Amino acid sequence: MSKLPKLNSQKVKDEISLFIQDKVSKSHSEGIVIGLSGGIDSTVSAYLATETIGRENIFGIHMFSSTTPKEDTDHARLIAKILDIEYKEVNIDSISKEFIKIADENNEDYASECLKLSTGNLKARIRMSLLYYFANLKNYLVIGTGNRSELLIGYFTKYGDGACDMEPIGDIYKSQLRELSRDWNIPEEIIVKPPRAGLWPGQTDEDEIGLSYELLDNLLYMIIDEDLTNKEIRNVLEISDDEINMIRNKVINSRHKVQMPEIPIVSNKIDRT
Repeated sequence: MSKLPKLNSQKVKDEISLFIQDKVSKSHSEGIVIGLSGGIDSTVSAYLATETIGRENIFGIHMFSSTTPKEDTDHARLIAKILDIEYKEVNIDSISKEFIKIADENNEDYASECLKLSTGNLKARIRMSLLYYFANLKNYLVIGTGNRSELLIGYFTKYGDGACDMEPIGDIYKSQLRELSRDWNIPEEIIVKPPRAGLWPGQTDEDEIGLSYELLDNLLYMIIDEDLTNKEIRNVLEISDDEINMIRNKVINSRHKVQMPEIPIVSNKIDRT
């Protein structure tokens, strides 16, 4: 059976630490700012950054709203305390409400699903604006918290949580990250908690994606890393062609989210007519 490879936790930590150190050094930055959501991705990213450049050079911010589960806030505080880093909490409700009030002063009648998604993405972009505000004040870099699973299928907000100066865990699948987290002594309650962005009530990653991360990661590994056909994948996983093609399409349709904006090639020849 094709399975995700097991990673060497010490080797991965060493490689990511060198990566973080290199990024900070080459940018002549004085530290790193990170959005602490209370989830496993930001927890691991904060842990690795702290191990690399020291707790005195890390600034964690928990940007919560009315849709943020209390458990996530508790976990953000827990990690900040364990790592002993500078920590701040910001309620973004007033910012998002005022933004929407000004932007939609005519109270246009938008479809509920579009409104929910747009509001959720707005919250993600407000959070990133705050992270860069403090990064500018402190001459820090913004560290991203996206994993390989999310980046491949575009499960993030463009110019929201997808905007950052580095993605240290961006080559690690979510399932692999859970295993590494245990080796790195991340609190078990954070590892086993259902992944969620807290952008609207009851939201969870796996409900939105339509697959469990375990199934998604194995499927992505077979599609991307092993370049298997649908038939070969079906021989291993209990999954339909429709589900396989859904993920293939997500990968293709979201590539623009991880690329720099395209620039047209303009001729530099002199027009002598």
